[in-house]
Amino acid sequence: MIGEGLHEVPPGCVAMVVTHLEMKAPARLRGAPLPEGLTFRAVAPDLAWYRDIFDRVGRDWLWFGRRQLPDAALTAILEDPGVRLFTLEKAGRAEALLELDFRQENECELAYFGLTDALIGSGAGGFLMDRAIEGAWQEGISRFHVHTCTLDSPQALNFYIRSGFTPYRRQVEVAEDPRLAGLLPEGSAPQVPLIR
Repeated sequence: MIGEGLHEVPPGCVAMVVTHLEMKAPARLRGAPLPEGLTFRAVAPDLAWYRDIFDRVGRDWLWFGRRQLPDAALTAILEDPGVRLFTLEKAGRAEALLELDFRQENECELAYFGLTDALIGSGAGGFLMDRAIEGAWQEGISRFHVHTCTLDSPQALNFYIRSGFTPYRRQVEVAEDPRLAGLLPEGSAPQVPLIR
């Protein structure tokens, strides 16, 4: 356990405060309409598709968890019947990632949720969250959960709370900076300074 006060983060690393949130009953849906020109659809597992959308949604927020997985390990997750993928398409191109993970009995993790720059501010996030809540709870689960961190979009935590999730746990995570590890270009997430 970390005590109060400042704690050194080693050079070459990033530190983030991770907030865990949960929903123990279906939240009220926003009723957000599908923005004009978008299509919502389920996606069959495809490694190249997934790596592309994961990068385009998450690069600015230093999403690196799935980037460090070898192809075989990531394919095993994507092809697991307990993992379901969805997207919003604009002009035939995926511009959102919704990943629901039912591999834990009676639970669903909102494993990944995000939009590319093409959809941010369009209202698509509210529509996509309604689909996430519906999709999770239609499986008879007892708990829907998600986590976010201080490297993610500044709107993420409040968005999850407004969507009906309740914060229940906070942690500090220190990890090798994915830009210095070669997982992301060094110019990614300029709002997070590189400290070598």
